[in-house]
Amino acid sequence: MSAISAKGRSKKPFYKVLYVQVLAAIAVAIVLGHYWPAIAVDMKPFGDGFIKLIKMVIALAIFCTVVTGIAGMSDMKKVSRIGGKALLYFEVLSTLALILGFVAAHVAAPGSGFNVDPATLDAKAVAQYAGKAKEQTIVEFLLNIIPNTVMDAFARGDILPVVLISILFGCVLSRLGERAKPIRDTIDAGSMLIFGAINVIMRFAPIGAFGAMAFTVGRYGIASLGPLVKLVGLFYLTSALFVFGVLGPIAWLSGFSIWKFLVYIKEEILIVLGTSSSDPVLPTLMEKLERLGCSKPVVGLVVPTGYVFNTDGSSIYMTLAALFVAQATNTDLSLSQQIAIFAVAMLTSKGASGVTGASFIALVGTLSVVPTIPVAGMALILGIDRFMSEARALVNVIGNGVATIVIARSEGELDLTRVNAVLDGRMADTGKMDVRADIIDGNSLPSRHQA
Repeated sequence: MSAISAKGRSKKPFYKVLYVQVLAAIAVAIVLGHYWPAIAVDMKPFGDGFIKLIKMVIALAIFCTVVTGIAGMSDMKKVSRIGGKALLYFEVLSTLALILGFVAAHVAAPGSGFNVDPATLDAKAVAQYAGKAKEQTIVEFLLNIIPNTVMDAFARGDILPVVLISILFGCVLSRLGERAKPIRDTIDAGSMLIFGAINVIMRFAPIGAFGAMAFTVGRYGIASLGPLVKLVGLFYLTSALFVFGVLGPIAWLSGFSIWKFLVYIKEEILIVLGTSSSDPVLPTLMEKLERLGCSKPVVGLVVPTGYVFNTDGSSIYMTLAALFVAQATNTDLSLSQQIAIFAVAMLTSKGASGVTGASFIALVGTLSVVPTIPVAGMALILGIDRFMSEARALVNVIGNGVATIVIARSEGELDLTRVNAVLDGRMADTGKMDVRADIIDGNSLPSRHQA
């Protein structure tokens, strides 16, 4: 029986599978960066070019997904409820991440014994980041959500202004009902075009991952971690604890396995690991969550908003790195000072989103507001920040994926049977049942269109 089913299934050669190609590209990049660093640094344009290709279509992908999703909903109260529930969830999880970073820093004390004199550090290296951190206040951040014009939002490519416009247009189309059907059909057809283009662009992911990883290893070198390896190792360990110790139980309570979900988004994980950015996988993450069984309105609202407000990896980094700098410079912090850092970090972790080096800039901004810790101490981790950015982006992507499934289920907008069938491999995420599983189990599950 298994032999028959094996013949009936057509498998891609392993070398044509995207995640295998990305993994191989990363391995080659590490070797090139280690042995031929000068050549590796010149590979940076490949990584930058791939990220720009994805960013080119992100705004349109968000617009089409959100508008068509909301336009198909007759109850506008439901849209408000989903958005409010998502923001509450984001705040709770981000707070837990900040607390975990604090606890890890106190328990492991990675900066203890460094005895660094802030006066000997290169403050100029941090000055440019401090300038960027002061460019935008909280009020300005909120006002910038409103674009100057509709086209300006798409030209800038910022996520929140595009989401705002998409929600507005989606609500109007929903109120117009059948009169707006031609427009809805046009936007829905446009989404097929956009995601088709994204699928083409994703074929260049191995090249992008190669260029970005080669530059990172070639520019900074594995040996550059030096005495700071303890901080990097602790950050990765704390990130893993958050994924499996916090997100894992949340996933279990919601009826699915975090391990199986990570396998399901393995291509996205490897691309984030290679490019040190979560932006390249935003469109494909949204598409995969829809195919997994989450409704389009939930995916369209939760994922783009989560990219700004649900930055769990960045939250862990900010508190952990802040206390590391304090410990390394022998700066004693009172309980009230630590609470102040925590409170400011809750705001600044969101405020610098979308800026290059956002988490580092946000941390500099936090230390500027709470000047107890010398901002010049950030020069200690400037050189290794790139090595921690992969973990920040990974946790952010995983956290937003889990958040979408959790909120979709709470709204009754999730086919949990389908979710577990896809994660178990009994159903392909294209909606077609795995023939092998169907024969073995002796039953069938509904396809996506039947669900």
